[in-house]
Amino acid sequence: MPTYEYVCRGCGDQIERFQSITAKPLRKCPKCGKLKLRRLIGTGAGIIFKGSGFYETDYRSESYKKAAESEKKSKEKATEKATDKKDKSKSKDSKADSKSKCASKDKEKTA
Repeated sequence: MPTYEYVCRGCGDQIERFQSITAKPLRKCPKCGKLKLRRLIGTGAGIIFKGSGFYETDYRSESYKKAAESEKKSKEKATEKATDKKDKSKSKDSKADSKSKCASKDKEKTA
């Protein structure tokens, strides 16, 4: 909840109150009792980020973002190449396995 500042136009008293954003402004001065209380427009507080999800890297420069993106792409390419090599070796192994299975079946048929 935000803090609002008020000043009384009758007696000059200044007060601060925690109020909901949707709450109506106060009108009655707690010191003099007159209906001359007025809400002041303040500068507000600085933004405070609490909790996870806000990182200093979210606000990096454009050059940093471009360098990070190119590095990420190069890592992805390296990963793809490694995956392709694994797939090729698996396909060679599966061909060899299928040949050995066929050979063992042929031996069983001849025996």
